[in-house]
Amino acid sequence: MTGFSESMVSMRSDRLVAILLMLQRRDVVTAPEVAKELEVSERTARRDLDALSMAGIPLYSVRGRHGGWRLLGGGRTDLSGLTAGEARALFLVSGSAAATTPAVKDALRKLVRALPEPFRDEAEAAASAQVVDPHPWGSSRVDQSPPDFLDALYDAVILGTQVRLGYISSAGIETDRIVHPLGVVAKGLFWYLVAHTDAGRRTFRIDRVSAVMPTEEPVQRPLDFDLAEAWHQIADTIDRRRAPVEVHATCAPEGIGFLRTAVGRDLEVGNADADGRIPVVIHGHSEYGLAGHISGLVEWLDVTGPHGVRNHLATIGTALAERYSPRGRFDDE
Repeated sequence: MTGFSESMVSMRSDRLVAILLMLQRRDVVTAPEVAKELEVSERTARRDLDALSMAGIPLYSVRGRHGGWRLLGGGRTDLSGLTAGEARALFLVSGSAAATTPAVKDALRKLVRALPEPFRDEAEAAASAQVVDPHPWGSSRVDQSPPDFLDALYDAVILGTQVRLGYISSAGIETDRIVHPLGVVAKGLFWYLVAHTDAGRRTFRIDRVSAVMPTEEPVQRPLDFDLAEAWHQIADTIDRRRAPVEVHATCAPEGIGFLRTAVGRDLEVGNADADGRIPVVIHGHSEYGLAGHISGLVEWLDVTGPHGVRNHLATIGTALAERYSPRGRFDDE
């Protein structure tokens, strides 16, 4: 990511925007002032201010009795000290929070108005170029370094230009095609490109991209396209494919907490029935696997289907009773 340090990426985007707005309003801000206004520790405030400076934002510290942090060039009425790359970096890291946080959206609008005119279009594009989805798909991968072509694809999204994309599928087949980059998503430890192609909208895992060649042709971007909403639909479809089995059941209210702990995001919870029981749907990879997963919750859970899961539960119950029955064992008499 252009201009990013690791500390910049790890900062909360809402704090980033809030600190910059504080710097715009005041000649000088101090770490205690930032800590008090944002309700964080002074250590966190200093770390965030240092991260902004290390990331290339034109921010400097002033020592002495009346010292603190200032934006280069004043920054009271605009952010003219920002270069085009710095403006894009700022809005790129803030964009993922803007997708879901109204307060950050408002702050970004104010910052856009404060930017020098030539930077505004790219800054607005950067704010909607990325979505962060922190929920992994169960990967054990430990390499968290950004993939090789991430910056090039960010540029294509922000500048709105088509690219010729080399791509290697999960089966090892390499293809070459023209795509219209619409946005980048960080999902767990992986990065994905959402793009329009001749075959419709497609998702590409960026660590499988083998080449990115920009063209001079503009991206054909749907007027109502929203990256966060599009990714929600994509992720939901993929989740269904990865977990095609659905268990339908009702759960006693006191068992919902245990059920959430057991199955996590694979659980859908409905509204309580007249008798107080709560209808639920549990998603999984196989009937036997799901039966084993929920077999310890039978005290609260009444599985209504499918029949295969009910049969597996009965088999598991019989096996448990036979193995752990006290008959034939020494009693504690």
